[in-house]
Amino acid sequence: MAVFFLTEPHMRRAGLLVVSSMLVLCATSHAEDRAPSTAAEWRARGLELGYNLDRAESIAAFRRAIEIDPNAASGYRLLAASVWTELVFQQGAITVDDFLGEARAQYTRTPPDPQLSTLFHDSLDHAIALSERDLREHPNDPSAHFQVGAAYGFKATYAATIEGRLLGSFGPARRAFHEHERVLALDPARKDAGLIVGLYRYAVSELSAPLRLGAYLAGFGGGHDRGLRLVEDAAAYPSDVRANAQFTLIVMYNREGRYDDALRVIKDLQRQFPRNRLLWLEEGGTALRAGRPAEARAALETGLARLSADARPHAAGEDARWRYTYGTALVALRDVQGAERQLTGALETAPRDWLRGRIHKELGKAADLAGDRSRAIGEYRQADALCRQDNDDACGAEARALLKKGYR
Repeated sequence: MAVFFLTEPHMRRAGLLVVSSMLVLCATSHAEDRAPSTAAEWRARGLELGYNLDRAESIAAFRRAIEIDPNAASGYRLLAASVWTELVFQQGAITVDDFLGEARAQYTRTPPDPQLSTLFHDSLDHAIALSERDLREHPNDPSAHFQVGAAYGFKATYAATIEGRLLGSFGPARRAFHEHERVLALDPARKDAGLIVGLYRYAVSELSAPLRLGAYLAGFGGGHDRGLRLVEDAAAYPSDVRANAQFTLIVMYNREGRYDDALRVIKDLQRQFPRNRLLWLEEGGTALRAGRPAEARAALETGLARLSADARPHAAGEDARWRYTYGTALVALRDVQGAERQLTGALETAPRDWLRGRIHKELGKAADLAGDRSRAIGEYRQADALCRQDNDDACGAEARALLKKGYR
């Protein structure tokens, strides 16, 4: 399941307010020959369901795992993670665009569903209590350290992403980092512990010098290449965080401009979790960053077909994301009328200023292609204002450049 690292604005500036289950929440295929019987099998089923966007069923599966084995910390931790995923889904942060570091505004969060919030805290409190007990009884057991670190990782995640309590996330994040470093020291073969350690190290290496020094003084380590390698190792290691590490790599590879590697991971995840329609949205967005609009259009059309046949609830603002990304691909392919239809529709439901700003930027490009420079300038001005308002620096810079020289 997903884990967030450091504090939100710092991680956004580093390009790594990372999610894996933003794309959203490894086990087996959706249709199994037999029903799970053990707690471990129910946990595996819960992971598979969550990564396939069957979020309510995922929560139910983890509840069943807890009923069978109420003394296993992992069941409570995974239940909390699944609940967190549902809350994030409701907030609408669902693609790599949310986590590449460009849009950094301190926006007003929708208060979390109180029942889900209570379930998250109750589940995580159980996970922490059980894992701390196991650690006291077995202080040199790598698994005990892993469970403690994983639970505190989610404590930090929730504080930063749902509650917006940046300082409140710092202590749990530090505990998670040190516990998983201890796992690697005790058992270097436990590559799953490298996910948290690697992502923290990578993130710290991306901070400005003063912030990096502060992170070192607080006990976090850095190391760009080492951090990335640790996450790659976790993504190749059989464990219940493997898919999480793979989703994380999509963000990191996009950050690095390694689009072929990101697309390779996305394709693998599509094979594992074919009911997760957001993977096709992510494929389209990554192909666009790679400068391959035809490839992006093909992926998005496949995803849109899945979306139209999917009766499950959509994330907040999800339809706007699909239409914006598809419209952007059509602009790049010079399909002006098709692009304008998609982008105008996206504007009606876009939930954030940075997204509205990017939509106006693409509408400006479409106007330029249609030969209407006056309308294009108006769109670029709106884009610049909205993107500045939401601190989307890259979008604002591109809009200002297009004001000076039109899109061709």
